[in-house]
Amino acid sequence: ARMGRTLVELFYDVVSPYSWLGFEVLCRYQHIWNIDLRFRPAFLGGIMQATGNKPPAMLPKRAEYLLKDVKRMAKYYQVPVQMSEDGFQHILGKSTLAAMRFITATDMTQPQYLEPLSREFWIRFWSQ
Repeated sequence: ARMGRTLVELFYDVVSPYSWLGFEVLCRYQHIWNIDLRFRPAFLGGIMQATGNKPPAMLPKRAEYLLKDVKRMAKYYQVPVQMSEDGFQHILGKSTLAAMRFITATDMTQPQYLEPLSREFWIRFWSQ
């Protein structure tokens, strides 16, 4: 990190709409906030399994809140997240392992494409 700048590492999985919101906000404000941003693709499914955790969307009350919360934050930050209960369940039924492996391989070989590639996966998961 350059003098006076803070390194911020964002660990993320494209299955997470919260990760997308954080990603866009950090990208948007990194120069204003004087931070060096480092993206760290991470397979959330593996982390959940290893820690015995359940995604918030798998718990009915949390899922209900998550839908409202993400919609509110997406509107506020102007990120085109499209969430419906049906779409939400459909996406949760999918594994992002292949996508996250591809994103990680891109980070290792062509890191200049990591930001636009990650954004494209989020758009395809959560906006189209």
